[in-house]
Amino acid sequence: MSTGALIGVVGPSGVGKDSVMEALARAEPSMGLVRRVITRPADAGGEDFEGVSEEEFARRREQGEFVLHWPAHGLHYGVPATVRGRLARGETCLVNLSRAVLAEAERLFERFVTLHLTAPAEVLAERLAARGREDKAEIARRLSRQGFALPEGLGRVIEVANDGPLERTVATVLSELQAGKV
Repeated sequence: MSTGALIGVVGPSGVGKDSVMEALARAEPSMGLVRRVITRPADAGGEDFEGVSEEEFARRREQGEFVLHWPAHGLHYGVPATVRGRLARGETCLVNLSRAVLAEAERLFERFVTLHLTAPAEVLAERLAARGREDKAEIARRLSRQGFALPEGLGRVIEVANDGPLERTVATVLSELQAGKV
């Protein structure tokens, strides 16, 4: 059995990373979602994640329980080290990552792909407003960061616009992954 691939999904706030990941996992049985650990209340909504305190996160980080971790937006995010076992069993795993850890992920995982989702600013603004988690000032801050480039030198990057029907985005991603034999 071959080692599974880790697909790091990135893109600006509101681009639909969680929706695309969930739809990909439904469409392709060999794909699974990675449940991140985040220092925010478990009932905060959004993605399925494990909410922990700052102290608990620090303890787990020190014990090596995260294969990747990073701070963003006043929170800390961690990818459980258990993902290695899933990959060893041949599963392809989808995880919402920060651009800041893409190069590290590429160094750590033999079969790593960056899935970069994009959408026009007006689509992002509409989606952010609809989810109701941020006020107008926070939406403006998030939109101002949308143009940040990916790190230089990444190996395999698939860029897909998620600005129409979700089914179209999923079909495009699956086609691109198949073309690359991931």
